[in-house]
Amino acid sequence: MSQLAQNISELSSKRKRELLKQLLKQRNFSTNDNEIPLEYYCFDLYPKYLIQKQQIKDIEACSLVNPYFTIHEGLNNNTTLIGGQQLINYSSYNYLGLSGIPAVSKAAKEAIDYYGTSVSASRVVSGEIPLHQELERELSDFIGTEDCITYVGGHATNVTTIGHLFGQDDLILHDAFIHNSVLEGCKLSGATRLSFPHNDYERLDEMLDQQRSHYKRVLVLIEGIYSMDGDIPNLPKFIEIKKRHKVFLMVDEAHSIGVLGKQGRGIGEYFGVDPRDIDLWMGTLSKSLASCGGYIAGCKALIEYLKYTAPGFVYSVGISPPNASAALAAIRVVKAEPERVARLQKQAQLFLELSQKQGLDTGISYNSPIVPVIVGNSSQCLKLSQKLFKRRINVHPIIYPAVQDNAARLRFFISCTHTEEQIRFTVNSVVEELAKIRNF
Repeated sequence: MSQLAQNISELSSKRKRELLKQLLKQRNFSTNDNEIPLEYYCFDLYPKYLIQKQQIKDIEACSLVNPYFTIHEGLNNNTTLIGGQQLINYSSYNYLGLSGIPAVSKAAKEAIDYYGTSVSASRVVSGEIPLHQELERELSDFIGTEDCITYVGGHATNVTTIGHLFGQDDLILHDAFIHNSVLEGCKLSGATRLSFPHNDYERLDEMLDQQRSHYKRVLVLIEGIYSMDGDIPNLPKFIEIKKRHKVFLMVDEAHSIGVLGKQGRGIGEYFGVDPRDIDLWMGTLSKSLASCGGYIAGCKALIEYLKYTAPGFVYSVGISPPNASAALAAIRVVKAEPERVARLQKQAQLFLELSQKQGLDTGISYNSPIVPVIVGNSSQCLKLSQKLFKRRINVHPIIYPAVQDNAARLRFFISCTHTEEQIRFTVNSVVEELAKIRNF
């Protein structure tokens, strides 16, 4: 982002207050020190909102189009329709191309015809339908665990599960690159939270040597594939450490289920580990599984306890019939058509290899369908995204403050439906447009 936005974000609390008073005066609001400051009860004067608004203005000031909330007019697959134009699409999590296929859509429609569009209650009360139990059995069988629980949203799955299972006497250790949903769950739990350097299991081991004896329960949290960088942790090493220190291990498979392993069963299959060695398998239904929702898979005791006590499950409506049925159909397609997984892995590897041969900075991505192209400058990253859009390529920029300015990137999500021609055209276009921007 611009230097102005960066400067504002780094202002001291005192300086922010001075800046806010100036803004209030410009808008003829009272700034009497004896009054409660307006920013304490007016959202349009909320300091962080003002910073956000300034960042959007900075984008517009550079004659750039706001890249957020672009309207997609059809199926979000390897291609998408925006403003009546078809583009090659790299901003979709539809990894296996299952969202929109007849089998999955038909299952969702039939569920609506039979059960309606909502189960209309918490499952504990009267919202339980056969599809819920079928889906959970299919998921637990697919992952290799005793049981499973599904929630209405992936983000909420982490928040409510972590927040409910752990408390003030406990410790949560997570990878430095962990997802926001985990961080929010940690806050809710009240447990002590520490992060270890990305994928650094040796540092985690050292931290547990120092900290384990001071807490009752300890949870270690990693992801199957990290969505910002497209890399994979060394799961066997984390299992080894988990066993030695007698702690819980949770793996967030939002981006790895349906993607890793010969049959798409996730990082556990990828490394050939015993699924029972991981205490909590978390995943989402909205990416490879063409639906919406999240799940926790594990032992029977864990799942039974969550089903009767987890706030985000007990006090929330059950997953809707069409979503449950769509996810169920998607899992069955994955099992029946493993060639989708093989093709995804092949196309992702092609994109990565071509990018690296052309000298693009793909960071630490490997063996995953997430390939970042690190530009290293937020303004150039925005420009590159919009130049590619003019070439009918849709890829979303990740810029400051989501990442440091020198780590600004375009993030490419590969689908099994991407063609070799689309991939080669895209990589060549990135190379050409990036060179023009940097030489301008």
